[in-house]
Amino acid sequence: MNDAGERKTQSKAPQRAYLFADPVSHTLSPAMHNAAFAACGLVAHYAARHVRPAELGAAVASLRQVDVLGANLTLPHKEAVLPFLDSLSAAARSIGAVNTIINRGGQLHGDNTDAPGFLAALAAAQAGNSDTAAGSAVVLGAGGAARAAVYALRSQGRRVYVINRTLSKAQSLCGDLGGEARERQNVPWAEVNLIVNASSAGLGNPQETPLPDFEFSSLPPSALIYDMVYKPAETRLLRKARAAGLSTENGLGMLAQQARLAFMAWTNCQPAIEVFLDALSENQPQARVEDSPP
Repeated sequence: MNDAGERKTQSKAPQRAYLFADPVSHTLSPAMHNAAFAACGLVAHYAARHVRPAELGAAVASLRQVDVLGANLTLPHKEAVLPFLDSLSAAARSIGAVNTIINRGGQLHGDNTDAPGFLAALAAAQAGNSDTAAGSAVVLGAGGAARAAVYALRSQGRRVYVINRTLSKAQSLCGDLGGEARERQNVPWAEVNLIVNASSAGLGNPQETPLPDFEFSSLPPSALIYDMVYKPAETRLLRKARAAGLSTENGLGMLAQQARLAFMAWTNCQPAIEVFLDALSENQPQARVEDSPP
């Protein structure tokens, strides 16, 4: 831990951090962050708040208080929050979405830890299967999580196709970040080694899928299906892909990785990733690994 982290650890003044979301009942973020506060010896508490879109401005303004470290954001606030912030990281500005707000002496700085968190989790999921690290990728969705995924995959030089129920939203995303907006039937699936569900399809509903009636046999045998949804741990998308013999992973790894990066930005303390993963395992014991982080 660095000097700044030691000073914060020694502080006895209670501090607060939040998650703003709508809905919010699915989140496991408080379990992770409160475990990390304990691991770092910090007197602080993380809570999830149900914030509706019309309430976002007031909720963000409340983060300027001296005892607030910052907040995480998930559906539907990652893009809508931008006008309420004082500054943005280069990644957040490029992606056009913020999942982490840091209170810097009353000035609110927006960052995006989804993109690096996704790449870290993806690397772990691809371990031992180098074929999935090359070739084309498909991102499902066009919201804040999808923007982070496209930004991350494009940074690796991959060809990325974006599919969304509203094609114009996919086209807008690709205009900003690169990639190619496509209708599902126009994707060259035989060249796709990675599918990323960055939509909310399946969130809280194990029977919902972003790819109804999809023939997973049209993909290469080495393809990986990565679902950012983590609750339920086993979505219909993952069940169907696994039944077809493909590798799958859900969103808990990304959730832990992006949470750790946000926590480090607030506190300068660097708890091991196992602190976050263990907290997730204790609160969702059947999970193997939100849009929805956090």
